[in-house]
Amino acid sequence: MLGGLVTAFSLAAYGAGATDPAKVVGPNVCAECHKQEAEAWKDTHHFKTFRDMPRRPKANEIAARMGIARIRSEGLCLTCHYTVQAKENQKLPIAGISCESCHSAGESWIKIHSGFSGKTEKTETKAEKDARLTLATSKGMIRPSSLYQIAKNCFGCHVVPQEDLVNKGGHPAGSDFELVSWSQGEVRHNTWHSKGRQNVPANAARRRMLYLVGLGVELETGLRAVGRATARKLYAFEMAMRVDRARKQLIAAAQAVPNVPEIARMVEFAHSAGLKLNNERSLTAAADSVSKLLASISEKYDGSTMAGLDSLIPGPDKFKGKAREASAVD
Repeated sequence: MLGGLVTAFSLAAYGAGATDPAKVVGPNVCAECHKQEAEAWKDTHHFKTFRDMPRRPKANEIAARMGIARIRSEGLCLTCHYTVQAKENQKLPIAGISCESCHSAGESWIKIHSGFSGKTEKTETKAEKDARLTLATSKGMIRPSSLYQIAKNCFGCHVVPQEDLVNKGGHPAGSDFELVSWSQGEVRHNTWHSKGRQNVPANAARRRMLYLVGLGVELETGLRAVGRATARKLYAFEMAMRVDRARKQLIAAAQAVPNVPEIARMVEFAHSAGLKLNNERSLTAAADSVSKLLASISEKYDGSTMAGLDSLIPGPDKFKGKAREASAVD
């Protein structure tokens, strides 16, 4: 079985598999308050994969090569394509890619984040709100402002975290994934602060941060993947090409915003380890260094001083799918 080939450690390093099925509450619980966001989700491929994926001939061909009898029952298929919940000593897929796939399993934080500090939304003070959200974050909630963590979850599956799945199963090595164009397309559900009246696109500053952090996480993820590759086959080649592409794009970004020296440092670390087999220690060290820089960038900058990136960032014509038009939901 594929599940036996993938350790929890390796998945966590890529950003995938961080959602604990024992703590998953399910999208219906989130939708009790986030009605508009849930409606947006239902228009996405993330939602539809629950029904559609087992019917796809290509998916079944890959499963057959991997010795997987049922896509909804085994291995990495569940990790990336479904939301899995532990029920009666079983781990069962309950939805496609959903709220907790991105924001983490909610059991430990969902009541805290929605509790308004024991008051109502109107009577809760700003200090109480800040303390509540800080506590929810400490319990595992990944908020939209946590760009690095969000990006890690995205790339953890959009860059396939398992060599045999590609070399043996014939699975694509990953999507042509870029964080701005994917986050501002059909998956966009930025309706909370407008009470459902608007599905607001990211402003210029946030798009810059999405672009930069996305490039950095692609680099980090690719470095880790090359380090873990064991065979001179498609997976290793594809991952090395992702790293090379990310390095070149980050060089352009560093030139565009020289006031962010961390970008050039990421490029330096990316070139510090050879993109070759049997080099996991050096490649992992480089990825760890990139990770620290990304965490620093996410804390230190808000994108307001990075206008030089604007010409590099994909425009609306590159967005993946159409974002849902907001409308009040009772």
